[in-house]
Amino acid sequence: MLNETRNGAAPEGAVAEVPPIGGAAGAARKARLISPLLWNFLVAMVLANVGGQMFYPLLPLYLRELDAGVSEIGLFFTLSMIVPLALQIAGGWMSDRIGRLKSIAIGSVGGVLGWIGIILAPSWGWLLVGQAVGSIAGAFVAPSFDAFIAEQSDEKNRGKVFAVSQTIFQVVAVVGPLAGGLAVKYLGWRGLMLSAASLYGVATVMRLSMARNHGSTSSSSGSVSVKDFGSSLRTMLGLAVSGGLITWLLISDGVRDIAMGLSGNLLPVFLQDERGIDIAAIGLLNALFGGASMLVMIPAGHLSDRFGERFAIAAGYLTAFASFLLLLLVDSPWAAGASFVVFGAAVGLLSPAYQSLISKSVPENLRGIAFGFLSTSNGFIALPAPWLGAMLWQGIAPVAPFWVTAAAMLLIVPPVLAKFKSPSAPLRSAGETAAS
Repeated sequence: MLNETRNGAAPEGAVAEVPPIGGAAGAARKARLISPLLWNFLVAMVLANVGGQMFYPLLPLYLRELDAGVSEIGLFFTLSMIVPLALQIAGGWMSDRIGRLKSIAIGSVGGVLGWIGIILAPSWGWLLVGQAVGSIAGAFVAPSFDAFIAEQSDEKNRGKVFAVSQTIFQVVAVVGPLAGGLAVKYLGWRGLMLSAASLYGVATVMRLSMARNHGSTSSSSGSVSVKDFGSSLRTMLGLAVSGGLITWLLISDGVRDIAMGLSGNLLPVFLQDERGIDIAAIGLLNALFGGASMLVMIPAGHLSDRFGERFAIAAGYLTAFASFLLLLLVDSPWAAGASFVVFGAAVGLLSPAYQSLISKSVPENLRGIAFGFLSTSNGFIALPAPWLGAMLWQGIAPVAPFWVTAAAMLLIVPPVLAKFKSPSAPLRSAGETAAS
């Protein structure tokens, strides 16, 4: 709920209301990278996720306010991953079957309920319950977001469309953390949560209106039945073990998710305890991260389309490795700020290329469940990572989980260059996907 898209992401929904390619409608879509419908959707996404990014980067510090120690913080994030992981495949499949807008509307209602639970939570245990309810939003919105952008683009410019869309969305990563840090400083934690929840409420009203007015024209396929869900899931399982591109995407994503899970949720605590940076300044660092991502994404999308996604992805992982070296080897708040800028550039390189490559690897009628399947499979593998990161912090040194993350960023590069080759032609069916 707090962050509806993955990659941080996670780009924390959208609707596929795309006219057939060809004729005047096709020419108009080719002439305009961002359609009016996508613009409306992005406005709602920005509002919803500014609220999430006001609160989510500071959540470990709020858990401290609720008397949670480092081990409890690690346990909290491990347990909070269970519900979204259980729902993401079903959310992606529902998005394929009922359409993107309706799926987003369902998730948004769950997100509102989650915010209510978080605001009323008297302890970190009850906060976990609110987080679990709110995670319905991410499970339904995130797969729809990526699938919709893919449907709004042609193969030849998909990287650019993802890059432009996510650059617009990255307003969230600039405004949200900065506003969150200032809100805590001047309004307190309760004021921060009420402000963030209000923004999410406005976005939910917009999404419900879009679903009501445009839901009948949303892209959908197949029937909503247990049999159909089982068939789609078996197809994805077959792709996962086929040894092809989907298999290598799962492996690399799994390594990355485990590595980032070890250290990501402890980063605010590390900055505060080991680098002497206060809450407002941490918000500023996250804003710098978002700004760097925005600046890099559009050039990275062009790079991805022209030379291939694997080169942009490899460059992103190398840049991420450099950012961790800067954070860990230079004990200075200024170096921490620079490392956030460099890591933002890394995410700017990685995000559009990854999403473009995944969308090319599966046919249109499986995109929702594919994005959900990839997130869920890797999420289950990475489930104990936050707790293990806390154990490394306490048992070895606070820098230990961060060094493991840095090493993983470097080790991913060779398989990316060797295996991440996009299909030479658009895929139309699950059979073609398996053959590739």
